[in-house]
Amino acid sequence: MPYIDGYVVPVPSGKKQDYIAMAAKSAPIFKEYGATRVVECWGDDVPDGTRTDFKRAVQAESGETVVFSWIEWPDKATRDEGMKRSMQDPRMQPSGDMPFDGKRMIFGGFAPVLDV
Repeated sequence: MPYIDGYVVPVPSGKKQDYIAMAAKSAPIFKEYGATRVVECWGDDVPDGTRTDFKRAVQAESGETVVFSWIEWPDKATRDEGMKRSMQDPRMQPSGDMPFDGKRMIFGGFAPVLDV
C-alpha cells in the first residue's frame, strides 16, 4: 500500500513562479529516492470556514495563496529512507530565500485507508 506525505503551506501570491521553480527542482530528487508521484496544487477555490479552514491552519495572510501538495511513495519504509536521503542531498539546499515561510507549513505522513 502506498504512503503519502502531505503538505499545506501559505505562499505569497507574487512568488508563485518562484515556488513552482523550487518544486520543479525538488520533485526529480524525491523521485530519484523512491517517490512515485509529486503533486503541487495552487489554491484556486479555498473558502473561509466558520471554525477552521486551510488558510487558518497555516495562518495565511492577505496576499498569500494556500498550496496543497503531496508526495506518494510505494510504502513507508521507502518514504523514510527516501526522505532522509532527499534531505541530505546537497541539491535540496536552498540557493537563496525560500518562496514561503516554512514555519507556517503543516505536514505529515499518511497511510491510505481507501483508494478508489
